[in-house]
Amino acid sequence: MKKIVYSEKAPKAVGPYSQAIMTDSFVFTSGQLPIDPMTGKFVEGNIKKQTRQVMENLKAVLAAAGTDFSKVVKTTVYFNDINDFKQFNEVYAEYFPSEQPARSAFEVAALPLGATIEIEMIALTN
Repeated sequence: MKKIVYSEKAPKAVGPYSQAIMTDSFVFTSGQLPIDPMTGKFVEGNIKKQTRQVMENLKAVLAAAGTDFSKVVKTTVYFNDINDFKQFNEVYAEYFPSEQPARSAFEVAALPLGATIEIEMIALTN
């Protein structure tokens, strides 16, 4: 089974992709940017504020798939500046206080729409 996941509480896709795809066992989110779903614009502020918006967007997508952060098994984080890593970790840790998922983090040359951070997740569906 393959099901497209959509949440009004997360930003609409900025291209031809789904917010997430759910299978019998997993949900695979697309990368989320620090876009406020109410305005469709990037949140202003530092990496902490932007990370919080990305995590809230992912929380909404996971909820639409019937799961949550406690079932996340893998995250991938893309930065346009790896020097933001420490401040990012401070916010990220609030969402995963225990049983943290596996994670990869990379600095990349550029992110869509000039974003500073993008995060994608894989979570269990049951």
